[in-house]
Amino acid sequence: MTLSPHLKRLAIMHRPYKKRLALAFLGMIVTAATEPVVPYIFKILLDKGFTGKLDFSYWLVPLAVIGVFAIRGTSTFLSTYMMTWVSTRLLTELRRQMFCRMLDVPVGFYATHSLGRVINSIMFEVQQIIEMITKVFTSIVRSALTVAGLLAWLVYLNWKLTIITLVLLPLVAAVVRVTGKRLKKLNRESLTVNAQLTQVIEETTRAQQVIKIFGGQDYEKARFEQRAENLRRYTMRMTSTFAATVPITQLMTACAVALVIVMALVLSGRGEITVGGFVSFLTAMLMLLAPLKQLAEINGPLQRGMAAAEAVFNLIDAPTERTGGSELAGRAKGRVDFVDVGFAYPGHQRLALNGINLRIEPGETIAFVGMSGGGKTTLVNLVPGFHSACHGQILLDGQAIDDISLTSLRSQIAMVSQSVVLFDDTIAANIAYGDEHPDTDRIKAAARAAHLEEMIADLPDGFETQVGDNGSRLSGGQRQRLAIARAIYKDAPLLILDEATSALDTESERAVQAALDQLMQGRTTLVIAHRLSTIERASRIVVLSDGNIVEIGTHAELLQKAGVYANLYHLQFSTEVERDTAQATSLQSTTS
Repeated sequence: MTLSPHLKRLAIMHRPYKKRLALAFLGMIVTAATEPVVPYIFKILLDKGFTGKLDFSYWLVPLAVIGVFAIRGTSTFLSTYMMTWVSTRLLTELRRQMFCRMLDVPVGFYATHSLGRVINSIMFEVQQIIEMITKVFTSIVRSALTVAGLLAWLVYLNWKLTIITLVLLPLVAAVVRVTGKRLKKLNRESLTVNAQLTQVIEETTRAQQVIKIFGGQDYEKARFEQRAENLRRYTMRMTSTFAATVPITQLMTACAVALVIVMALVLSGRGEITVGGFVSFLTAMLMLLAPLKQLAEINGPLQRGMAAAEAVFNLIDAPTERTGGSELAGRAKGRVDFVDVGFAYPGHQRLALNGINLRIEPGETIAFVGMSGGGKTTLVNLVPGFHSACHGQILLDGQAIDDISLTSLRSQIAMVSQSVVLFDDTIAANIAYGDEHPDTDRIKAAARAAHLEEMIADLPDGFETQVGDNGSRLSGGQRQRLAIARAIYKDAPLLILDEATSALDTESERAVQAALDQLMQGRTTLVIAHRLSTIERASRIVVLSDGNIVEIGTHAELLQKAGVYANLYHLQFSTEVERDTAQATSLQSTTS
């Protein structure tokens, strides 16, 4: 039988704690060594104590019993404490490795791995590994030593009766082997079902507003109940498989005890065993039940732990973003060149971008427009290295970004998107996010430039106000301006704006646009916008369609050309005029 590679990795991770493991092992040895003492005391009492043949004081017997259990309690505490110390350290280390890997995987990782599954691995599956280590190691060592000690005492008392007892061991091993394969399969499937339940809970928590507005409570309850019922069924199937081993082993033990009693009666008639010896043998044999049961029960946590270890190490071993590359000497000038760039998403044959050639001079504002699916976001996401071009290259100040380390490359880029991400921390911490040594004056200057100063002044705790989960205590415009303040604070030469105002009302959009105008000064800016009115002052507008550049020019040039951009502009302008007219008419009828 070959040792699982996952078990080998876990064994290697235990090496730094070998001294504490040695203490735990010592405690288990002492605990196991005390087991045969009890039947030994019974033998002495029955053979000599009740016949008056003891050659020591009767008071030594209770003192010996108390002493044995005192030693046993101390050793048990030592082994339990040390094992828990080691297992909690290992738990923290595994979670640390998973969390670090979660930060280092490419953006595309989450397209194939659900967030619920990742959370489930970090919080639940790793706990299964620790349970396996604690229970399995403790049971194997302590129970095996106890079995060995009791068997040695049984052989000493009567080897003939011991042979009957030894039949138990291969029978128990056979039962464990039969149930092991089924348990492993069920545990692997139950982890998947558990991850699905976690996903439902995570989605429901995140989408509270959508659920309430669209009346999705019953649908979410049904989804939850379905996943929970599936998990319950798998739990019951595992429990029934696992629990069946206990009565089977107990039945086999009962048969062995019955045979021992019959054989003992025969041997006692021949004078080969005394009453004390028989009681001592039977006591030791019955004491074998507990460690044998523990050995039989390790199969459950072992299989659960092995299935969990596979999922956990798959996450730890997930491919990371590229490493290496040169460090930029200083602040980039901001010239960006796309040279025959093509890109296709993994698993897709169709190119999302094809033959992109574009030079962006330092300080230029380039707006990317086009219908949905045209490749705007994909193209912009290539610049910070979220994806890598399949062919062609992107240059920053004449140097290929693939030759620049990702850390150095991204230090030159700030980003503001429609989907604002804020952290459950203070306003100041969100503005200075990523800076290990925040500058208070810069934080205040960034807030002022983002038109947040008045709003912050009205808050009781000012810059130390907690914004809540993803900024839930702020309005949409405030959240957007806080994201802009974060970009202003970073002061990067390259700026990416991805639909930064499309989700805002007119008043909020004006405030945010004013903050954006402040942010864009002196920076090379790449803008993705659906509202074409917000990019009329862009240096150039690039129109994308089906992953190709179809038009480039200023707002006036493209309108005069009367091509794709002009059609988009006139279509959007007429739609906005109709909407504004309808709103004005509705307001007029309401007031009259």
